Amino acid sequence: MKTHSPQPARTSRGRQVFRLRPVALSCAALLLAATDMAVAQQQAEQQVTVTGIRRGIENAISVKKNADGIVEAISAEDIGKLPDNSIAESLARLPGLTAQRVNGRAQEIQIRGLAGQFAGTLLNGREQVSTGDNRAAEFDQYPSELLSGVSIYKTPYANLVGQGLSGTIDMQTVRPLNFNSRAIAVNLRGERNSMGGLNAGGAGANGSRFSVSYIDQFANRTIGVALGYARLDSPNQNEYYRSWGYPSGSGTIGADTYNDVRLPGGIQVRAESAKQVRDGLMAVLQYKPNKDFESLVDLYYSKYEKTALQRGFESGLAWSGATLTNPKVSGATSTGPNTFSGGVLTSADYVGVKPVFRHDLNTREDDIKAFGWNNKLKLAGWTATTDISWSKATRSESILELYSGTVPGSAGATDTFTVNLPVGGGVPSVRAGLNYADPAIIKLVDSGGWGQAGYLKEPQVTDEIKSFRLGGQRDLDLGFISRIDLGANYTEREKSRNVPEYFTDLKTAPTTVPAGMLRSSTSLAFIGIPSMLSYDPAQAFSQLYTLRENINNSDIINKQWTVKEKVTTAFVKGDIDTEVGGMGLRGNVGLQVIHTNQSSTAFDVDLSDKSKQRQNTAGTTYTDVLPSLNLALSLPNSQVLRLGVAKQIARPRMDDLRATRKFDVDASRVPSVWTGDGGNPELKPWRADALDLSFEKYFGNKGYVSIAGFYKDLKTYIYKQKVPRSFAGITVPTGKPAPASDIGLFEQPANGSGGSISGAEFSLSVPLEMVSKSLDGFGVIYTASLTESKISPFGPGDTRPLPGLSKDVWNLTGYYEKRGFSARASYRYRGPYVAEVTGFGADRSFEYAKAERIVDLQFGYEFQSGAAKGLSLLVQVNNATNEPYEEYYNNDPTQVRQNTKYGRTVLFGINYKL
Repeated sequence: MKTHSPQPARTSRGRQVFRLRPVALSCAALLLAATDMAVAQQQAEQQVTVTGIRRGIENAISVKKNADGIVEAISAEDIGKLPDNSIAESLARLPGLTAQRVNGRAQEIQIRGLAGQFAGTLLNGREQVSTGDNRAAEFDQYPSELLSGVSIYKTPYANLVGQGLSGTIDMQTVRPLNFNSRAIAVNLRGERNSMGGLNAGGAGANGSRFSVSYIDQFANRTIGVALGYARLDSPNQNEYYRSWGYPSGSGTIGADTYNDVRLPGGIQVRAESAKQVRDGLMAVLQYKPNKDFESLVDLYYSKYEKTALQRGFESGLAWSGATLTNPKVSGATSTGPNTFSGGVLTSADYVGVKPVFRHDLNTREDDIKAFGWNNKLKLAGWTATTDISWSKATRSESILELYSGTVPGSAGATDTFTVNLPVGGGVPSVRAGLNYADPAIIKLVDSGGWGQAGYLKEPQVTDEIKSFRLGGQRDLDLGFISRIDLGANYTEREKSRNVPEYFTDLKTAPTTVPAGMLRSSTSLAFIGIPSMLSYDPAQAFSQLYTLRENINNSDIINKQWTVKEKVTTAFVKGDIDTEVGGMGLRGNVGLQVIHTNQSSTAFDVDLSDKSKQRQNTAGTTYTDVLPSLNLALSLPNSQVLRLGVAKQIARPRMDDLRATRKFDVDASRVPSVWTGDGGNPELKPWRADALDLSFEKYFGNKGYVSIAGFYKDLKTYIYKQKVPRSFAGITVPTGKPAPASDIGLFEQPANGSGGSISGAEFSLSVPLEMVSKSLDGFGVIYTASLTESKISPFGPGDTRPLPGLSKDVWNLTGYYEKRGFSARASYRYRGPYVAEVTGFGADRSFEYAKAERIVDLQFGYEFQSGAAKGLSLLVQVNNATNEPYEEYYNNDPTQVRQNTKYGRTVLFGINYKL
């Protein structure tokens, strides 16, 4: 299967080109022995048919070897058959790449320790929209069955538009005229989650996947058509525990006095059953009437729907006002007779707690549409290119909370919780005194006294990109320059976000849940509560509640914004093809000049009257000049030494660019002073100078070993800063003293000093038949990376590490494939990191995440002959060890903030290809 690249393959001095064959065809396999070139040449003449796992590996190695820069690649084993459930999981196995799990699935990809917003994401070479709140792509929106491969550019190419600072991920669909004949593939998989169905009325344990791909050629192979459809109907079950925090307290236990003992502040528990349905469509029309003209249209559509039903409770412990009895402290140190300091309260009876039981119903619908039309015409020695593209993403969510519990002031309104907290962290056990599955005890009511019986948020995001590109390419003979590629690209992007929010009020409070709405009780046994009352939240909401809009909240107004960008990119790239000391030297040198015109429209929040919203529009323009150089020196014995030097940028986060402004007076200071906060539509990009060096040794296109290092010197970084500004004309909020001066401090994201990030990467991909013929069919792939950061992402003096950075990451995959049998086992380790998550109020939050160890297994058999030829069977086990996702407080793994278990997923698949 041929993979898209910014430049076509070239044959020249000192160059070996391995052309990527269509998946339906055989691949040439070359085994070059490092110590015997004569044997290598003899083996290079032998043609071997390669299929399945090895085909995908060899295709990916060919992409990496033939690239001018430092590139990683993924290639499908067959049409519609990338090896993982999502493209994100495949990407996470590559050196220097990691994935952050959301709802148990890999979603955001981080490259070289930098968060997803620093990476450029392309589809067939075109910048893509995002269903997320900012620029980072959510890769679980792209069905792996519809992609032929992915290239990850770690060093920039001057003709690659939409690049990122950390790297660029280019997903590719098939090109039908690259196939010699018609190709059809059908894949069907059933799946089951090991946790079963946790909630009555929610998603069950079983799901399915289906895909079909059709590729054909017509009109004497001048017209090619590729069509693909993929459907995912997958359950997601999880058991979730969260701690409110660990405040310090003091007290006595018998004759002993304790100081600064860490106490569990409160807990939140839920069981979630989610149903996820994703439909993806891909279409490609390729027209090539002769060697001088080619026109290609590609379409992509993805629709994702999720319905999540959550049942559980939250309750204060140390923060509830409850009376503590029978306490036990672990880890305290003696500071005197009967006096202790530190330690953790690991066991206690909390008398007088009042848990709030929650029924949450969350729905989400995402749509991604993408269109591209590319034309190439050879004329007078030039190849002229035009490319028109459009993509749009929309996201609509409904996040509904309904509260229930004991009736305040009634007999038995409070309970006693016996809580045992594991030493060293983990999920505690809780024993309650009341039967929380009894509708006579648990009623619909504002049991927490919060002034509401529930809450509703409806986040909405729209992202649209329009782009036009014009370019020309010509072969030259100007010394070491063999080809020139130049052109310009114009892109318009508009992204908006809005989060309407409402209080939910009961028509009658308290309300006993009507019998017709009751469902089977939900087990919270993983925390120690055997069962809780369950009802249909959608039915209850529609019949028993009213809405009250929350309109005078500055945080809600802060989430209403639109950002527009107009980006013009001019580029020129020269391909290098020469010799140095008898060794081939290839690569490219080039320049991008990028002019950005950005603006935002949002609202001023005047705390004197929050209902007064003044629309504000602001922005700026700036120009960046980005040179780049990639060199690849072909050493003897199939060795390659690569060098990359470039200037790189990443445009600011969308929410940082918002024009929102909030004004207030700090009355705690004498005299009082103006304060405020908001976004900054005048932000400039992150800018960095980058250096990359890589050594690679190839064994034909069957295997390789690589050692690489990189260094990025960030000239600027964006973090929140307090800057002086005038507050003239702003009304003083009611009850606040008027400041003596109009000059105050406004907190906003601003460009500041940068820092550096550096790392080393190691890759090994070897079929073990190279070691011993007895190991024919076995192979191993190992990647590892070590990354260090000297960046203060939250400003000087803040010691929190760079979000998304795991210092240590490694992946080990072993596989076997022979005589139709195949097996794959993969172990993926990611060290601890700071995760970017959705926090309170649907805003982003940064939390420490524990190291993860994910194990995936795959077994298969493909019929090689007879009537069943083309049929294959597959069994997969994802997250085989049921690895939880865990966050913690204060960079202390013993202070668990969140622990979520998703279970393991077993899939059985049937694939058929013609």
